[in-house]
Amino acid sequence: MYDILKIVENDFRHFNAGALRDATVGYVSHIENGGKMFIAMAGAMSSAELGVSLAPMIKNEKIHGISVTGANLEESIFRLIGNDNYSDVYNYRYFQKDDDASLLANGYRRITDMVFSEDKVVNKVRAFLYKEWKEAQENGERYFPHEYFYKVLNNPAFKKLYTGNPDECWMLEACKKSLPIVVPGWEDSTIGNLFSGYCKKGIFNPCIMKSGIEYMMSFYDIYKALSQNNAGVGFFQIGGGISGDFPICVVPSIKLDLEEDAKPWAYFCQISDSVTSYGSYSGATPNEKITWDKLTSKTPMYVIESDATIVFPLIAHYVLEKK
Repeated sequence: MYDILKIVENDFRHFNAGALRDATVGYVSHIENGGKMFIAMAGAMSSAELGVSLAPMIKNEKIHGISVTGANLEESIFRLIGNDNYSDVYNYRYFQKDDDASLLANGYRRITDMVFSEDKVVNKVRAFLYKEWKEAQENGERYFPHEYFYKVLNNPAFKKLYTGNPDECWMLEACKKSLPIVVPGWEDSTIGNLFSGYCKKGIFNPCIMKSGIEYMMSFYDIYKALSQNNAGVGFFQIGGGISGDFPICVVPSIKLDLEEDAKPWAYFCQISDSVTSYGSYSGATPNEKITWDKLTSKTPMYVIESDATIVFPLIAHYVLEKK
């Protein structure tokens, strides 16, 4: 039987398979040369349990920073403490509008082929976050969204709520490593909406939550620290949108806005099911990023037009198994 290394190296030769092989070999080469790798993750990848592949990559120091949507940030924890509230619905393709309306009436939310009881899961997290937000307000402290989650994950009482496999929770592994995280547009998430509601009611001051501007200000320093090595920092993007566009802009922003030198991104790969299209960031070819000073003509660039839930586990296993 072939192992992952042999399958990728021997069987994957052309088209998206060939792109996957080249991108994966390039990933390994970049890490072996002492480079760092920054991951950007969009979509519903945490809901799809990509943490099964992502967590060991973080644990084995194959990932050195991550940018995620607020939904991916919270969903990683939702799966950890509310896994027993998730159910598979593989017949979703045959659903009618009334079927989804019935799910709503019964307190369920659907994400493609899975449903979960959002209120039950969110309520488990709410009390812990409320305590952290309250303490921050009383003490005049301010933190980033992911830092509040780190505080919750470090609470011994929270561990008693686990129903999922902690080895498959990428947020838990990131917390153990104190991994640098940026969460642009965090407000666009269930917990972000919850916090906004509390602020509107006057329960909390929004100032206890550091903003997206402050995320970029912090990321200037994070990028400089990660890029100190000669091999630089690679950028591995899963999906499109703000989780990818926000962090990749750090290079031109350091150069143009801070008026300082910045080492260019040393590697670029994007997994996306968006084909090349006019004006679409998700469907833009890497070459276009050269004109925005995000990449250079010398940057190794790869685009894999496929489903990340299929592609990324293959890449992760290859990277972890390669000696």
